Amino acid sequence: MPPPAVGRPFPALDVLDEESHHVSEQQRPEAETNAPVFSPRKNGQAQSVSDELAAWMSTGWADTEMRDLEPIEQAEHTARRRRTLSAAFPGERLVVPSGQLLTRSNDTEYPFRAATDYAYLTGDTTDGNCLVFTPTGDGGHDVVLYLKPRSNRDNGEFWLGGYGELWTGRRNSLEEASALLGVATADVRTLPAALRADSVTTRIVRGHDAALDALVDELRADTDDESRAKSAELDTDLGVALADHRLVKDAWEVAQLQKAVDATVRGFNDVVTALPQAKDTSERYVEGTFFLRARVEGNDVGYGTIAASGANATTLHWTRNDGPVKDGDLLLLDAGVETTTLYTADVTRTMPVSGTFTDLQRKVYDLVYRAQEAGIAAVAPGAPFVAFHQASQRALAEGLISWGLLEGPVDRVLELGLQRRYTLHGTGHMLGLDVHDCAVSRQEAHLYGDLKPGMVLTVEPGLYFQPDDLTVPEELRGIGVRIEDDVLVTEEGRTVMSAGLPRSSADVEAWLAERLPR
Repeated sequence: MPPPAVGRPFPALDVLDEESHHVSEQQRPEAETNAPVFSPRKNGQAQSVSDELAAWMSTGWADTEMRDLEPIEQAEHTARRRRTLSAAFPGERLVVPSGQLLTRSNDTEYPFRAATDYAYLTGDTTDGNCLVFTPTGDGGHDVVLYLKPRSNRDNGEFWLGGYGELWTGRRNSLEEASALLGVATADVRTLPAALRADSVTTRIVRGHDAALDALVDELRADTDDESRAKSAELDTDLGVALADHRLVKDAWEVAQLQKAVDATVRGFNDVVTALPQAKDTSERYVEGTFFLRARVEGNDVGYGTIAASGANATTLHWTRNDGPVKDGDLLLLDAGVETTTLYTADVTRTMPVSGTFTDLQRKVYDLVYRAQEAGIAAVAPGAPFVAFHQASQRALAEGLISWGLLEGPVDRVLELGLQRRYTLHGTGHMLGLDVHDCAVSRQEAHLYGDLKPGMVLTVEPGLYFQPDDLTVPEELRGIGVRIEDDVLVTEEGRTVMSAGLPRSSADVEAWLAERLPR
């Protein structure tokens, strides 16, 4: 990161007017009224440049406006989604923020990831923006996307401000963004005034932009617990409706998910090839190897990679990834590439580091594999969402009973949930823009609903025998196995999108033999 500029002092960014997001004239030092008003970065220090440098930096720049732009490929889909949402909330204003940068430490931020519902409705993935549906008299909406415009070259913001384009890269102009995204655009600094312009029932997707949450609360002017509860319900219902809309993927979304899965398959192949280096270092080498593929072919990983070797595999969300990778152990890798359009895969394979399962490891793995086969077979249009979970859990329970770890009959075990001591989690979840997609959708449409063509879900049974679990034989303790695939519900049945990776124990060993250096 380059050092901040120095020179003549200017007001820091914390003098921005909260209502209009611009510097108020009364807040500027009198002598500085006509001077550049943005400071470099958010370091709390007054910055300065010479008059000569300020004048020079404001001249000599070519026109970079791009014209004749073609809309992004999902523009027709986002337009359809906006029409669907508009029809669901006639006469109401809807506010859907993209989210703001989050501070990691001091003046550095976490990498930005746009809010899911915003990305779903716009195709845009940049920070600090907001999509607004304003009701019209005919029951429809005027839809405007409020964005940060190009940096101002006259007042110095483009090279001095924390959001200046010489610091963070060129932004699309409002006209360019409108052509690319297929929606009307406006300067985000005008958004507070636009929201205050009329009084209308307003819903907001909360939790992504604290300033906008506060502004909507101010506009509602709720004075008691009952009115505040009603407002909270408005916002909750908007989030639920959007999650319901996203349950069934269109063809473009399915293609994006397949792209994420295919890149993930290549990432797993990378890891197998790199296992010798991982044995020389740690699980971090596994994590880093997969991350390279995610960054080269996508936006990022879709969630924190779980690279768990040996007994670490019995910790469901092991993301420290700092343990050793040793021959004789199993490596559980749970990872997914997120595309540049923010759709993510979610795949798990458990592999013997040495290339070959021990007899005991194979026994555990094969039971998990049978449970996954049962779960995948239960995925079909019209089937209850819970059917694949029930099928997998029954297979696991039957195996655990046959091993003498649980006392049957199997229906008793399942009714009491006794198998969960060794399996803990559900067998899968919806997948899409979020790794646990549509989590707030209505239960009757999701958890207690039926599967429909276009839904994508994971099937991921697992067995985890904790190192300190005295209810299992000592030789089982510390073994953790999960197998996870991404499955598309089709008109005819199902497609395993991640079939490019082996699943059976024999196929896993053949895969390792083919790719491990000899």
